[in-house]
Amino acid sequence: MTDSDMLRIDRHDDIAILAMTRPDKRNAMCDQLLDEIDAFFSAPPEGVKVAVLTGTAGHYCSGLDLSEHKARDAEGTMRHSRGWHQVMDRIQFGGLPVVSAMYGAVIGGGLELACATHVRIAEPSTIFQLPEGRRGIFVGGGASVRVGRILGADRMIEMMLTGRKYSAEEGLALGLTHYAAGEGEALSMALDLAGKIARNAPLSNYIMIQALARIEDMSKADGLFTESLCAALTQTSPDAVEGLAAFLEKRAPRFR
Repeated sequence: MTDSDMLRIDRHDDIAILAMTRPDKRNAMCDQLLDEIDAFFSAPPEGVKVAVLTGTAGHYCSGLDLSEHKARDAEGTMRHSRGWHQVMDRIQFGGLPVVSAMYGAVIGGGLELACATHVRIAEPSTIFQLPEGRRGIFVGGGASVRVGRILGADRMIEMMLTGRKYSAEEGLALGLTHYAAGEGEALSMALDLAGKIARNAPLSNYIMIQALARIEDMSKADGLFTESLCAALTQTSPDAVEGLAAFLEKRAPRFR
């Protein structure tokens, strides 16, 4: 697959590997990098079933590149923030499972990006931080919702007020990451997990991505009704027929 200026894209069968490539900036986010990530998730290549998102040169993403900060008025700032929200929503709800292989800095906008992905793996060097309070600003890329849902408002307030850093081990305990990998092992673990996800039925993967985060926002009754709809869609699909047949025949399923 072709590379863009700030995002290297490789393909391993039905898995796409996206590596942010701004090593001199610790892969800090700028408008161009965000646009290149958005372009991929807006139109994933044919046949790609899972994406792995990672960094280069020892860092995942160190947040917004403040050296490229543009002065904006209130309206411009709001529109810029909403643009970030659209990209993060596309990653979370686009229907393509995304695995983050993290190491080094996962800071500010980098943490917002990671928390829009569905499976997160952290090496021992990983540091999670929201330092916006030290810069006199507030998060704008979705952290108040995505990180806040993981940590809870009380802990996130403390994290932002103090600018504290969480280690990979602490991040695992808090849910900022799902897996702890050894040094240099996050990408190989991500590819292994991506392969397992890619072997799932496409419809069930899609429904899990679309439904579960939204059910969290619903009342109990609405959530249960939505669950029934999702069960009806998946359990009456050709993939469900194949999955049951494979179980009874003691073989691996062959989903479409």
